[in-house]
Amino acid sequence: MAERKPIESWLTDMDGVLMHEGVPVPGADAFIKRLKESARPFLVLTNNSMYTPRDLHARLSRIGLEVPTENIWTSALATAQFLDDQRPGGTAYVIGEAGLTTAMHDIGYVLTDHAPDYVVLGETRTYSFEALTKAIRLINDGARFIATNPDETGPSMDGALPATGAVAALITKATGREPYFVGKPNPLMMRAGLNAIGAHSETTAMIGDRMDTDVRAGMEAGLETFLVLTGVTQPDEVDLFPYRPSAVLDSVADLVERV
Repeated sequence: MAERKPIESWLTDMDGVLMHEGVPVPGADAFIKRLKESARPFLVLTNNSMYTPRDLHARLSRIGLEVPTENIWTSALATAQFLDDQRPGGTAYVIGEAGLTTAMHDIGYVLTDHAPDYVVLGETRTYSFEALTKAIRLINDGARFIATNPDETGPSMDGALPATGAVAALITKATGREPYFVGKPNPLMMRAGLNAIGAHSETTAMIGDRMDTDVRAGMEAGLETFLVLTGVTQPDEVDLFPYRPSAVLDSVADLVERV
């Protein structure tokens, strides 16, 4: 195996790496501080499309993690950028929260339920039967189906919640149309993030807590990958996957000295 170049840029997942169930992971504050002191390019990535970067900055700040807004990249932003590249100035019927609708407005898309170019499905805690029915009928009438991320469940203090991937499966069952997922593990989201900070895959590392999204996305984008054991994937599950991270670590605290 060819020796990798030194790490000059960092991408890191948010939930399960920097925070867990609303509590900062020990060492996450030191890691973010070291990144900012070193002036190395970095992005905090999340598949959650509900919040704007400004919202996430405020949420992280409340638990002592000071991440600048410009260093936050969401599946909503990646989805909007993808659609802007595919069909600039298009139209979409959107199911989602402010993070997604704001990103769509910012690229100049018109949000409509009248013959839209796309149906775009994102994360929300208020999925309605009426909205899902409308989405199904629009897709049947020819709208292209896009979803921000494939996660089937999301975390909460009370247990798992149905997430975008699960709702997308319902729409697929009703229409026979599979969505195009923009978020992780699609390497498109990683490459868009790299472009946003002017980084190169050969000198960038990805930190995540999930083998099926974070590590896979980083690997397919050509990044060095670190799996931390503070989130979803547990030690005995790593060998169940046909690919491996560059290293498995207890937590992001183990990477502070690497920055």
